[in-house]
Amino acid sequence: MNNPFPGMNPYLENPIFWSELHYRLITAIADAIEENIPLQYNVVIEQRTYLSDDSDSVFSKQVAPQHSSTTQLSTSEGITIMMPMPENVTESYLEIREIATGFVVTTIEIISPKNKKAGEGRKAYENKRKKVLASLSHLVEIDLLRSGKPMSILGEVAINDYYIIVSRSDTRPKAKLYTFSVQQPIPSFQLPLQSEDIEPILDIQSLLNSIYNRARYNLRIDYNLEPVPPLKADNAAWCDMVLREQGLRE
Repeated sequence: MNNPFPGMNPYLENPIFWSELHYRLITAIADAIEENIPLQYNVVIEQRTYLSDDSDSVFSKQVAPQHSSTTQLSTSEGITIMMPMPENVTESYLEIREIATGFVVTTIEIISPKNKKAGEGRKAYENKRKKVLASLSHLVEIDLLRSGKPMSILGEVAINDYYIIVSRSDTRPKAKLYTFSVQQPIPSFQLPLQSEDIEPILDIQSLLNSIYNRARYNLRIDYNLEPVPPLKADNAAWCDMVLREQGLRE
């Protein structure tokens, strides 16, 4: 069965599915680009690694229970606690490079949950983002996550559920913003390359739909449950209608 939603499937934002989807989508975008760019370029899957200090993603903060009969502990006994353990995190992104020189023409990032909350993940991505924006490379930033704090942009611009930013090096600080709701298809856009090249259209929606079918998400998602994170009230009502119309929710 096909993706029941016209755009991003909000159930795929669940941490149970997101890491796999991120990996599959990065690979699918790389393959799609390589079929449509000039032969002087290649697409490389790069990785960014850092130690995360988000201890709540690894261990529970709950203190181990003590004997109910004990009203006061001796200092010699101590109590059992949980220590925040650093987590080694690896995030993948894409670079379109000029084969002859190694010059990075375009960087493509799919935002991860750790990039959207305070901590080392956001710091690591913000540092990378600053370096790209200060360079002669284009930046494509894709955010398919409703939760967390979006990446910073200048001015007061309303961000919907999701967004795509295309920042061309020759037009900065101006950039193109595509923002869309869970009820809308993911917009297609021109992939920025060197000025003399014909720029292909990147259709993420088609890639997502193809991944949905190949990964058999229809057999793995229980549409009787609410998405994680939950939808806003108006989107939740719309989601319920869509799923009932397609016989996916009782």
